[in-house]
Amino acid sequence: MLIYLFQQGYYAQLLLVVLTLILSLTLHEFGHAAAAKIQGDLTAQRAGRLTLNPFAHLDWIGFLMVILVGIGYAKPVPTDPQYYRSRYSELWIAAAGPFMNFLIAVIVWNAYLIVIGSGGFSQQAFVFANTVAGINLLLMIFNLMPLGPLDGSYIFPYLLPKAIRRRYVLWNDRYGTWAFVGLIVAGFVGLPLGQWLLGISSWLLQKISFF
Repeated sequence: MLIYLFQQGYYAQLLLVVLTLILSLTLHEFGHAAAAKIQGDLTAQRAGRLTLNPFAHLDWIGFLMVILVGIGYAKPVPTDPQYYRSRYSELWIAAAGPFMNFLIAVIVWNAYLIVIGSGGFSQQAFVFANTVAGINLLLMIFNLMPLGPLDGSYIFPYLLPKAIRRRYVLWNDRYGTWAFVGLIVAGFVGLPLGQWLLGISSWLLQKISFF
């Protein structure tokens, strides 16, 4: 997507997407760090991750991958389960990142709807709101996939019965990352993964329209 914007000369939109990705990834990781502190684990704070400074969170190789191939990663937030306050701490910490992306999408998109409802519509405002909300919904959906190291792999076990939960955790530890990589490769050779994610994102955008 970013390469396409560059090739077509859409430099303003390219800059918007890049800045949105930086902000969104930063807030995503900050959400994990803040939730970890709330749950009693100060590991991320001591590592300098309880900050809104993008340089503390961005992995530049992972960010370059986002630019070149549309999929990448930020630095994982370090945690130490021995400090968790409850057996659900891992769940809340994992969910905090995608929730931050969801919150950004809700705020930006509904602020836009309020503006156009008061007669303040402009094409630039639509492009801004649609880009910011859409990217954040995509990040949320992508990270909720229950494979490999993604946040969803830490959330999904809490939705399963105990016996199945243990089997899933063992399976994901052994094969989850390979399954995730295989899914991404399949997307490049024809599986319409990107179209599915965009479709879900568009559907969610309608569901979070409160005005």
